[in-house]
Amino acid sequence: MQPFNTQFTLSRDYLAECYDQSLPHGRNVKPNYLLPTLLLSSGAGLLLFTEQPKIASCTLIALGVLELIHIRYRRAWWLARQMLGKSAGSEVKLTIDKDGIQTQNPYTITALLWADIERIIETDLGLILVAKSGGQQYLSKSLLPPELINEIVTKIKGKH
Repeated sequence: MQPFNTQFTLSRDYLAECYDQSLPHGRNVKPNYLLPTLLLSSGAGLLLFTEQPKIASCTLIALGVLELIHIRYRRAWWLARQMLGKSAGSEVKLTIDKDGIQTQNPYTITALLWADIERIIETDLGLILVAKSGGQQYLSKSLLPPELINEIVTKIKGKH
């Protein structure tokens, strides 16, 4: 494999693409409404059926409402957290070679060896590399030439 180097900015658009393309293939595809339901019903139960001070029940209800807001706005919440991180807006150097994929920005260096990749998921706009450890790394197809995309997919699928 010929070494390939490129740079891109870790912008809001790139992060939004990462989130949108990875969400259907992640662990939390469907929101879990169990926690807010338990919090709201526990708070309501304490409020209605006990003589305890109202602070505990109001706190549980508030936490339930906050969890529902978190579920409703999880994309915006995730993007806001990423944009508040120190890596946001930085230049990322992407290197793909015979050993694997390496990303480097002023704050972190991440390497994913070919041997550590369990499978690949090809989406409309990118590639999701699933490591044996369970972690995922997203690569946008807009960063890569079509020949390299085919070579990566063939290399990973050829291992299995």
